[in-house]
Amino acid sequence: MDFGIGFLSNNVMLPFLDFFYGIVPSYGLAIVALTLAVRFALYPLSAGQIRSMRKMKVVQPVMQQRQKEIQERYKDDPAKQQEEMGKLYKEFGNPLAGCLPLVIQMPVLFALFATLRGSPFADVNYPVNLQILPREQMEQVQPQAFATPPQNIYISDKVHEKILALLPGGTRLGVGDEVHVELQTPQGTPFSELNDRYPDVNLAPRWQITQGTERAEIAEDGTLIAKEPGDVTLQATVPGLAANKGFLFIQALGRVGAWDPDGAIRWDIVAMILAFGVSLYVNQLLSGSQQSANPSQGAVNQITPIIFSGMFFFFPLPAGVLMYMLIANIFQTLQTYILSREPLPAEIQKLVDEQATQEEKKDQSAKDKDRSTLPFEPGQRKKA
Repeated sequence: MDFGIGFLSNNVMLPFLDFFYGIVPSYGLAIVALTLAVRFALYPLSAGQIRSMRKMKVVQPVMQQRQKEIQERYKDDPAKQQEEMGKLYKEFGNPLAGCLPLVIQMPVLFALFATLRGSPFADVNYPVNLQILPREQMEQVQPQAFATPPQNIYISDKVHEKILALLPGGTRLGVGDEVHVELQTPQGTPFSELNDRYPDVNLAPRWQITQGTERAEIAEDGTLIAKEPGDVTLQATVPGLAANKGFLFIQALGRVGAWDPDGAIRWDIVAMILAFGVSLYVNQLLSGSQQSANPSQGAVNQITPIIFSGMFFFFPLPAGVLMYMLIANIFQTLQTYILSREPLPAEIQKLVDEQATQEEKKDQSAKDKDRSTLPFEPGQRKKA
């Protein structure tokens, strides 16, 4: 039994999605509600991560100095060096501890991401790799049934079933053979029968050969005719129930890419990508990650929003997924802003005050040094 991402998606995310859709029958609002619900549920974990990062940003200079001193002092005694490092981490905290909340919440976020990439928000594909052999070789092949992993398909609003693609005779065909890929539930109920139960919804599968078009041909009902030996990839596509439904300024939740096939710009997609980059940049400013003692790291942090947002132009995602990422990032930015205004712990605030005092002394010392090297001061006469 799957207890991973698929389990969370099917047993946690989809029931919540159906619940929100039942309250407000809009798949766009359902995405918003589901995203916010998950983010509020993970708020304590992400808050702990933000607080830890904020703390480490303050104590990092002191820790690095202390680490260097310990490494120099006990360079010939690894055991003592490790012991002192342990004391240092106990005093200031382990830098890796801030990653733990992120690691814990990642499976939930991946499950949410996977849910929004599939039905009902996007088309679902079933690729099947076939091997066409000469007739004389087929006599030596033992037929063995083949089935793809089941995927969740929305048949109607709040009605979904797990559907798999089945080849009873296996994936090896002889030249001249005909084969039909059967879409059905794991219990054997044909997808066409499920689709017929809801005549108002047309989810008739689309069939195409994505590789080896010269070796086979496909009929409208999905029957493939083998023509020449070689490898062929047949793909069945089940339409997403809400893929063509819009929300606010988004024309279609399942639309993928910032350009139409004819080259026209999809401004709703472009707007979400740009807004994502801006929200990521603001989040970095609030968290202080734009500032770094290492110039190279600081430069990388500054271009990160451009890289991340620009990536969606070349590796496009469905509009519904982009909307989720934008909402989640805005939520994260607001959370960072709220937590950045919290008072620091007393021992950390003491370090901040000490660092500020040291900086003031350095600035004053530099000013005094510059003043002492002036060739003359206003109001004073040069000595002859």
